[in-house]
Amino acid sequence: MIIREVNESAEKNMLCDRACHSLASRGRVIDEEACPVRTIFQVDRDRILHSKAFRRLKYKTQVFLSPEGDHYRTRLTHTLEVSQVARTMARALRLNEDLTEAIALGHDLGHTPFGHAGERVLDELLPDGFHHVNQSLRVVELLEKNGAGLNLSWEVRDGIMHHSKGRGALLGRTRSDLPATLEGQLVRLSDVIAYVNHDLDDAIRGGLVSAGDVPRHLRTTLGVKNSQRLNTMVTDLIETTLASGCEAVQLSAAVAEKVTELRDWLHANVYRAHAVEDEFRKASRVLRELFEYFVTNPDSLSLHGGDNINGEVTEVAVADFLAGMTDRYAMSLYQKLFFPQPWKAI
Repeated sequence: MIIREVNESAEKNMLCDRACHSLASRGRVIDEEACPVRTIFQVDRDRILHSKAFRRLKYKTQVFLSPEGDHYRTRLTHTLEVSQVARTMARALRLNEDLTEAIALGHDLGHTPFGHAGERVLDELLPDGFHHVNQSLRVVELLEKNGAGLNLSWEVRDGIMHHSKGRGALLGRTRSDLPATLEGQLVRLSDVIAYVNHDLDDAIRGGLVSAGDVPRHLRTTLGVKNSQRLNTMVTDLIETTLASGCEAVQLSAAVAEKVTELRDWLHANVYRAHAVEDEFRKASRVLRELFEYFVTNPDSLSLHGGDNINGEVTEVAVADFLAGMTDRYAMSLYQKLFFPQPWKAI
């Protein structure tokens, strides 16, 4: 028997009834021959992992702009932490770990350099706005592999599309806010569980806040240490979801309320802190001026690694180029284009 078929058959015994089984996938936009070894979601995971956009996450901001310390999170380490948290809970809930991991690894591929500051700039500049969720889909559907895209399964693309919460309700206000699969719902909550914990950890490391600054009732309920908070949230999600019969992935009302409070506290005391905002204002200027330069000089795109292989309007092609940049490449290119360069003798 083909190895993939053995694994697909094993899922019937390993996964719960409400999990997304590989054989039940809605498939890909473009039909292709199935891999003899890997299930459809394993293939998706590997395609994302080997993509250029995934590798560039290593040098994209999570909270701190181009951190010099080795222990600060980047967009890549955030993605890996989301994946780890989600897979742990997926196994406990007997959900599809491969689908969960694929969604987690792909959920932030469309993030700009300089974190959400870069996202705000492009949102202001583009006539139809910009959001990293839509850009993540553009990356996997259109931009990777020189315009061919990754041809991912419907379930992975759905999970990417519905992972973001912004400042909204963690569990979504309506059913349409949520991913169609439990695995996608799991990644949606794993995202916030990961970032409220590691962003607080980095903020303490960077001296922006101290552990004692966190409101006492949040420390009492969720825990003081990173490991304690993670354990509280992960355990609560597993127990609450199982108690509901896995109708939906969810936190208890009490813990969801505290996680939301911690998220809002981080926005006020970390993400909007003067020291962080000052640097992001400078970074915003970098992206804004690069955008204006390439819109005015679209032929220069190809000279610096950009392209318009899909025949987009100039502004969209420029946004695709800028959104794909790492922090360090954006700053290096800005310096090259706008700073005087030392003369090099022949």
